[in-house]
Amino acid sequence: MLSKLRAFASLYRELGPRWTLFRLAYALRLRTGIIRLQMPMGRWSDYKNLVNVGAGSPRPTLPLPNEYPPNVSWKPDPAVNLAAYFIGKGMPLYFSHRLVHSSFPPDWHTDYFSENIASPPLKVSANKHWSQISDDANGDIKFIWELNRFGFVYEFVRAYAASQNEEYPEAFWTLIEDWAKHNHPNTGPNWMDGQEVALRLMAWTFGYHAFLNSPSTTSERKDNFTLYVAAQAERIYKNIGYAISTRSNHTISEAFGLWMVGLLFPELKHGEKYLAIGKKLLEQEAANQIFPDGSYSMYSLNYHRFILHIYLYAIRLGEINNSPFPTQLINSVTKSIEYLACLINPKTGEMPVYGSNDGALVLPINSIVYFTDYRPLLQLGWYITKGEFLFEPGPWDEDVFWLCGTSPLSQRERVSEGRVREKSLTAKSAKPAKEKLNLSALSELRGESFPNGGVYLLRNANSHVFIRCTDFTSRPSHADQLHVDLWMHGYNIAIDAGTYLYSGQGHWRNGLAHTSVHNTVTVDNKDQMTMLSRFTWTNWLKGKVLKHDFNTWLGEHDGYKPVSHKRTVMSLEGDRWLVVDNLSANKLHNYKLHWLLADGEYGLRKLASENGLWLQPFGSKLPDSKINIQLGLLNGDGNFSIVRADPNSTRGWRSRYYGHKEPAISVMLEADQPQVTFWTFFGFEDDVVEIAGNSLKINSETIEL
Repeated sequence: MLSKLRAFASLYRELGPRWTLFRLAYALRLRTGIIRLQMPMGRWSDYKNLVNVGAGSPRPTLPLPNEYPPNVSWKPDPAVNLAAYFIGKGMPLYFSHRLVHSSFPPDWHTDYFSENIASPPLKVSANKHWSQISDDANGDIKFIWELNRFGFVYEFVRAYAASQNEEYPEAFWTLIEDWAKHNHPNTGPNWMDGQEVALRLMAWTFGYHAFLNSPSTTSERKDNFTLYVAAQAERIYKNIGYAISTRSNHTISEAFGLWMVGLLFPELKHGEKYLAIGKKLLEQEAANQIFPDGSYSMYSLNYHRFILHIYLYAIRLGEINNSPFPTQLINSVTKSIEYLACLINPKTGEMPVYGSNDGALVLPINSIVYFTDYRPLLQLGWYITKGEFLFEPGPWDEDVFWLCGTSPLSQRERVSEGRVREKSLTAKSAKPAKEKLNLSALSELRGESFPNGGVYLLRNANSHVFIRCTDFTSRPSHADQLHVDLWMHGYNIAIDAGTYLYSGQGHWRNGLAHTSVHNTVTVDNKDQMTMLSRFTWTNWLKGKVLKHDFNTWLGEHDGYKPVSHKRTVMSLEGDRWLVVDNLSANKLHNYKLHWLLADGEYGLRKLASENGLWLQPFGSKLPDSKINIQLGLLNGDGNFSIVRADPNSTRGWRSRYYGHKEPAISVMLEADQPQVTFWTFFGFEDDVVEIAGNSLKINSETIEL
């Protein structure tokens, strides 16, 4: 009881009295049933009064392309395949990764996904008021919500543009009508979360405008569609206070839902009100949630992509409809795009996988196969905010095509042809020039410190490290202070575990958010903070950077008071790296240094120290195929272990897609001492590491510890 009181006291200090009072009042509204009176269950016809009679159908204010231009460098074939799979075989794509057997139309209240992770299916009531349904009772509600976001609509639209096959708009209308038949207003799990409603409306309106001129889009269907939109917009509006209290991407997505509906459906009775409050919140949250250095307040790269897709879409809708957003919002989005451009691996589009990742991809309008590829976002963002392209032509161009039309791509092709022609006049043997990554633009942005978001970079010739250290000013995502990712020749060697599941069974209940799976040190088997619920940490720790120059980074955190933890990361000659952890206290503690490594062939090293291994990651194309990883203690003895994919714990696993986990290699060095100095070396097969007193000798170089 005392520990709970302390946790709530910490939450009060960190989130403030206003937040606390709102949440207490909201809980009272739920428990007493007041919220059911404010948002009653009903029929669609109950919302006819929200549509102004005689106002006509929504104006086509989202002019989407009707077909693909010829000779593009990207092909829409995957869209046709995915759309056909769903329509013909009932196999929608879940979390941008896995085709799942359902039906067509599906049962909108069925968990089709659990069988893929050998978990009992989630059972929910389709007839209760949404406020009476738990999102955490006996399974993961996301397995129901994912299909109800209607992400497949984007594939239908792309398939239609590629084939002009009327099967796709007819399927769109069939699914919407079936959904409306089985999801009456404020009834069932698909009305529980305003963000889910907003994302559904985002997909619906995209499809609506793409299929507006199809024979399938009848007057009756358009009238009913407006009614469906009105009821769902009212659901968002009447509970927007809760979204605001989350101080998260929920605020942004629900604000966008209101703003978009107000903009595109002027015949709605409350349209102007939706437009005004949505715009105000979008502007306010851009300032509140996007930090001055461009990083994001949820400390999650996937959620950062989530909100940027929404903001970029909103910016374009505003431009098209003569309702532009202010410069301050544009600047915040621009800063975010620049920030992510500093983190991306331009060859693969990958980012470090840090923070919460629920598999969300809210604007899937390209043929990119991998969910982990951020190039479509950055290509679109760079063009919308700067009027330039960041990457050479490729499938990541398609986002620009859908939101900005063919003109930018046509102009780009003419410029590229001009460059090739100019070059051919001076060199007959010259090969046609491809437009490369915009290195001149990136060179001005190669920031190495992003203190607001707690992200730091050190670079070597063909490798770099990504370090997490922050003084939290908003709700933490993972307990990952001083975590280090290592990338060598574009390949992620020391990795972040990801997320896997928010509501899994046992240790898989958001289990990869804990300190123990990150590349850092745990003390006495504790987290760096206190996990109060799946998504709520209390006793926020403070991280502090003590030094950051060209080849050295030094930082600390206070999460284990009175134990002190300082970490030094050093870039050595020839893409070698050294990490030193100093921990000190006045009494004996259990210290565990942990590294999670990419899966591959590995074995113990027999040189210099038994606390080492060689690693040859699967699929890597490293010049030196074997990585030498050695761990040691400056003084005293330690217990060294290697685990791959432990079936009984979270150790030795990683997740790159929600609901999917795969083996990884967990390396740990454990010691019981009052003070300890750990060292970790990353190098190559022939490197020799030796301890010499208080120094470490690496090949011919001596480093004082």
